[in-house]
Amino acid sequence: MEISTATLLDISALHSLEHACFEKDAWPFLDLIAVLTFPDVIRLKAVDENGKMIGFVAGDPRPSEGFSWIATIGVAPEFRRRGIGRELLRACEAQLKTPRVRLSVRASNDGAIKLYEQEGYARVDRWQSYYNDGEAAIVMEKTREI
Repeated sequence: MEISTATLLDISALHSLEHACFEKDAWPFLDLIAVLTFPDVIRLKAVDENGKMIGFVAGDPRPSEGFSWIATIGVAPEFRRRGIGRELLRACEAQLKTPRVRLSVRASNDGAIKLYEQEGYARVDRWQSYYNDGEAAIVMEKTREI
């Protein structure tokens, strides 16, 4: 696996990955274009030995607010539980220059919540009915020294 910067040329692969990872919550095509083109957004992809995108993370730095958001992170279902999500998260965090990093996760996604807790994130909020099906999101935050 290799982690590198994603570009607009990755739009088709990212679109497929979003639907494989998030089904009904997958970002619309225009949002994917935005995440791949907006200035300052950190966008990293994980690719397998054949060059296929198997994971993606986007970080949105908000220095004026004192924190950054992990806007999305996903790993293709057949590649999960191999440390790819952890590596993508760490690589993105390394490029974010704020002392706090936040993310949101489905309240039922115990595996992801455990990963984030292992990486130093703590629960700071709960957004009721955040997802399309009405499920709540857990907001988590990590504080670190920059």
